Amino acid sequence: MKLTIDRAMLIKPLGHVQSVVERRNTIPILSNVVLKAEDGQLVLTATDMDMDIVETVAAAVMEPGMITTPAQLLFEIVRKLPDGAEVEISAGDDGQVKISAGRSSFNLPTLPVDDFPAINAAPMACEFTLAAAELKSLIENTRFAVSTEETRYYLNGIYLHLADGQMLRAVSTDGHRLARSQMDMPANAELMPSVIIPRKAVGEMSKLIDEYEGDIKIGLTDSRARFSFGSVDVTTKLIDGTFPDYQRVIPTENNHIMQVSVAGFKDSVDRVSTVSSEKTRSVKMKLSPGSLTLSATSADAASATESLEVSYDGAEIEIGFNARYLLDIANQIDGDMMEFALSDSAAPTVICAPGDDANLFVLMPMRV
Repeated sequence: MKLTIDRAMLIKPLGHVQSVVERRNTIPILSNVVLKAEDGQLVLTATDMDMDIVETVAAAVMEPGMITTPAQLLFEIVRKLPDGAEVEISAGDDGQVKISAGRSSFNLPTLPVDDFPAINAAPMACEFTLAAAELKSLIENTRFAVSTEETRYYLNGIYLHLADGQMLRAVSTDGHRLARSQMDMPANAELMPSVIIPRKAVGEMSKLIDEYEGDIKIGLTDSRARFSFGSVDVTTKLIDGTFPDYQRVIPTENNHIMQVSVAGFKDSVDRVSTVSSEKTRSVKMKLSPGSLTLSATSADAASATESLEVSYDGAEIEIGFNARYLLDIANQIDGDMMEFALSDSAAPTVICAPGDDANLFVLMPMRV
């Protein structure tokens, strides 16, 4: 195998594939990236057995061939080469691959291509297309609430499904908060299965979406999902579990409505929570007509209060929340104002942007 490629063309796909590779692997081949050179292009493939990424990039191929070499080591080498460098990759029969650029030269070990696990390329039962901005909205409005608690593994991802036969909906929850984002059902998605996209795959897709404009092709089966971003294909196993009936925890009778400036609320919560305990990060909200008072205390007798003007004309309510959760949700609000629908100090609160039917957040209160 022998090819040359511009450093800028190589660093981007290498960055994508090496982030899929697990840092600590008991199976050596899983630390490697497959480099396949043919027909004027270089195809890079990596997997952790749960998720595969395949990316194609143009290259000047002198001798076609295929090798595997350590993904992170190759990425670090290319990353440290100067901008504009022309990178030559060549492999002989000595079990090594040579990386050359200018006066720099590196020899890396290889492992047999036959040891690399086969990538499942079976057809998908359901395929449809979303604009990158649409998928980005579904992911970014829900990924922050994905649980990291491994015992409830079925919460370790985003639940993507059809709701009411006409909406494509993404939901996540960690038991303390819930995020829901939805859009009109795209064409050809009528038969899509309900799936749970794992947290790691969500993170990788989020990075890819930030760099991509255009349509994303989505393919689903009961056990796999494939997302195609132009020259990049990400295939992931799905979480094999049943997502809970989240509709039951979304209150529908909360009739105490408060509206507040997003920027003012975020700044106030951030300031007041400075004194709250690192462990609980709790902030008390006291609502009275036209006014919201935020307060926090710490175990060593520090305290803080701050008042905000709000739109509210209901009964007085005192309720406590985790400050970090409040800020996470406020960061997802699209617009200048955010709306709280409350019931009492012990009931879940619904938060959204006024008039936004697509995105909704539910937050459980805490004792303060």
